[in-house]
Amino acid sequence: QVQLVESGGGLVQAGGSLRLSCAASGRTFSSTTMGWFRQAPGKEREFVAAISWNGIRTYYADSVKGRFTISRDNAKNTVYLQMSSLKPEDTAVYYCAAMRGDYRAINYDQLNEYGYWGQGTQVTVSS
Repeated sequence: QVQLVESGGGLVQAGGSLRLSCAASGRTFSSTTMGWFRQAPGKEREFVAAISWNGIRTYYADSVKGRFTISRDNAKNTVYLQMSSLKPEDTAVYYCAAMRGDYRAINYDQLNEYGYWGQGTQVTVSS
């Protein structure tokens, strides 16, 4: 079993920044691709960013490219999402997810590739 716990969400004004953290336990974190997804009210959950198990490869949705940065610290079993230049349309519940299997990073933007999910953290961007 894998436990993922997100933190760092909150209320911020447009143009501001937030850093989300996701602490993982119960699995070999260093062999697992990690992702961030988000879900706004009335919308489907969507891919935001992903990072390979060794941190070498990162992937972003077009809507956040250049504004968000995903990173990880395998010594701390933690993945981060640094969000800058936030917009009201970034308002959503943000979820951390761990990909199924080891040393895999294919279909990183597909929800069904991820077998473990956190409870989510709310990010609200005011205009």
